Amino acid sequence: MDQKDAGAHIRRQQQEIRDRLPFDDVRDVEAADRGFLGALEPGVVHDAAGNVVWDADTYAFLDGDAPDTVNPSLWRQSQLVARQGLYEVVEGIYQVRGLDLSNVSFLESDTGVVVVDPLISAETAAAALALYREHRGDRPVVGVIFSHSHIDHFGGVLGVVDPADVAAGKVTVVAPEEFVEHSVAENVYAGTAMGRRAGYMYGAALARGPRGQVGAGLGQTTSTGAPGIVDPNLTVRETGEVHTIDGLEIEFQMAPGTEAPAEMHFVLPRYRALCMAENATHTLHNLLTLRGALVRDPHVWSQYLTEAIDRYADGVDVVFASHHWPTWGNDELREYLGLQRDLYAYLHDQTLRMLNQGMTGTEIAEEITLPPALENAWHARGYYGSVSHNVKAIYQRYMGWFDGNPARLWPHPPKPLSERYVKAIGGIDRVVEVAQEAFDEGDLRWAATLLDHAVFADKDHAGARELYADTLEQLAYGAENGTWRNFYLSGATELRVANFGTPLRSDAPEIVARLSPTQLLDSIAISVDGPRAWDLDLVFDLTFTDIDRNHRVTLRNGVLVHRERTPDAASAQATVSVTKTRLLALLGGDTTSPGVDVDGDQGVLGALLGVLVQGDPDFAIVEP
Repeated sequence: MDQKDAGAHIRRQQQEIRDRLPFDDVRDVEAADRGFLGALEPGVVHDAAGNVVWDADTYAFLDGDAPDTVNPSLWRQSQLVARQGLYEVVEGIYQVRGLDLSNVSFLESDTGVVVVDPLISAETAAAALALYREHRGDRPVVGVIFSHSHIDHFGGVLGVVDPADVAAGKVTVVAPEEFVEHSVAENVYAGTAMGRRAGYMYGAALARGPRGQVGAGLGQTTSTGAPGIVDPNLTVRETGEVHTIDGLEIEFQMAPGTEAPAEMHFVLPRYRALCMAENATHTLHNLLTLRGALVRDPHVWSQYLTEAIDRYADGVDVVFASHHWPTWGNDELREYLGLQRDLYAYLHDQTLRMLNQGMTGTEIAEEITLPPALENAWHARGYYGSVSHNVKAIYQRYMGWFDGNPARLWPHPPKPLSERYVKAIGGIDRVVEVAQEAFDEGDLRWAATLLDHAVFADKDHAGARELYADTLEQLAYGAENGTWRNFYLSGATELRVANFGTPLRSDAPEIVARLSPTQLLDSIAISVDGPRAWDLDLVFDLTFTDIDRNHRVTLRNGVLVHRERTPDAASAQATVSVTKTRLLALLGGDTTSPGVDVDGDQGVLGALLGVLVQGDPDFAIVEP
């Protein structure tokens, strides 16, 4: 792939950043190295078949000063995040960092260890536990805490516990209220689209290096092993709940609707330590992640940070989280949490102020300026979330997609719109000519807009594709935000090479298997091809024989409706009896294995299956 060097405009930008930001502040470097006990060597994790699912050593190039092909601020962040190994937070609390997108923490109890947020994959979690035991002894796992409902905080659980031990009560698994529902729904309902976009966001298919993937700001990238989940046997519902696991007292603070819909913080009085889950990390976080999600509430987010300060700051000496490195010292952690709180509150309040003056989300994103205390705080910079896309998310949360201008109420979709733009400008060759002028002048944003239209009008135009890829590459080199860089470089890669699909599928069998009957039927409803089902009128009862649940299912007007109720053969065309596992296999294409019993109209089930369609994990993004 013919990658280019940084252009003159990007080189000037990088130098301006070096001159403007406080690179002589090395406190984060000292904090990221503090307590180091040892690394996994080599830093490579394999699955049972020998496939590499994580390779921390591919980031060894992150050494020395930033090259012009990487924003110096992002280079600094990636150097810090790429550090790999076991670290002591305080005596009794240990973290393994750099073995996945997130950290896993180990809390030593009286006789064992409580594992906090066991990464994405069973393989990386097992490797982290082994590294901990190498330095701290073979303590048994007596508890697991899922701080929130994102896959990088629960997916590796099967690498640290045996579900049979959980079921037998030997291991306490703690999670916030509605953890399972949100964990499963996010990875299944829109999982195909989110997974494809996550491939762009985390740059999992990109080559590592100064012209490629250097990290994602929050962590380096996502592991590609086997994710799973276990149901909690202890659910936290209220702030102030205190639970003791093997002699270790833990007080929990609920924080729903913040970085995740189900999230909680906790304090450890024995260690004078506060865990902030993912609500206070060393970056501005996402209010709307670029892979897609529900818009998060920065107002509530800031309020929970205020509550954490008021409730716990007096009694702790260190604050740690499930990403990045801890902050030690009471004065230091108060300042850190206070600035994190002010960051989300400022974005929320100022966006509302400006939208009430008639500004659109795009206009606010260009106009808003952070106060100096936030602008110069490394942990408040936009390595993962950005001021630009977070402000647009706040606007969307309150005002929706429409900005009020009637000309923008009913635009053409991208391809016909692009064809009209290209025609109006004078044909695709003229569009590329104008885009080249913009590229040469350093107006990369305008060049990208023009070339987006050019490629959507004629995706096979070699000149448009080449210049579009070059433009996205330069935008990547200038991006401080890790996920922006990955999006730009992923687009350039697909323009130059081919569609790389979805490197990591979050709708893994272990997760899909945890769908409740209601969620499973919801996922079927989402898969109905409406127009093909317009003429169907189906009514049947569905009995899950393994869990004693019965649902009445109807399909009319292309809409599948289900509700729990007692079977009634007199009003149903058929009764379908099946286990949940067999139904999942049936939906996956297994129509011949035994275990599906239909009493009544044998054609009902086939008619339903005939109008179900699966999502496309390879859908196009940078071309029509």
